[in-house]
Amino acid sequence: MKRSSSHRALVYARSAALGCVVLLLLVAGALSSWDQAHHIILDKGRERGTMTVTGCGADVCTGPFVPSGEGAARSRVTVGSSVAARRGDRFPVVVKPGTDEVVRTGTPGFLHAWVPLGGALLLAGLVIGGGLRLSRIGWCAGIAGAALLVATFFAL
Repeated sequence: MKRSSSHRALVYARSAALGCVVLLLLVAGALSSWDQAHHIILDKGRERGTMTVTGCGADVCTGPFVPSGEGAARSRVTVGSSVAARRGDRFPVVVKPGTDEVVRTGTPGFLHAWVPLGGALLLAGLVIGGGLRLSRIGWCAGIAGAALLVATFFAL
């Protein structure tokens, strides 16, 4: 059976639309991740040190900051509560410039920063495999996203 040109155009339009959805998911995930990750990756000239968790609220945990090099000790800095495990924990951090917010560094902090990209890869894998019918690429993207999320879970 011969396919009409309108049917082929519809198939190409569907593929283009799903490709845009995949691109949107991956760009949004990468940009969301980069918001935290750039403080870890590009830490030259930033205050590095150790934070000890003294208390946690619904969204953030607080505690004192002790610099590892030059810089002033701070009596109270904040970090996202999803990064801090519990009261009394100590972990390396870098201070966001001009604020009292810190970002956890090291392997756990690095993995946690890329969680939005992991979720985006997982969702994009479903669209790639199911919508675009590129099952191998879809499985690879989904497994990469799931592996990142699982590694973060165990690292924190």
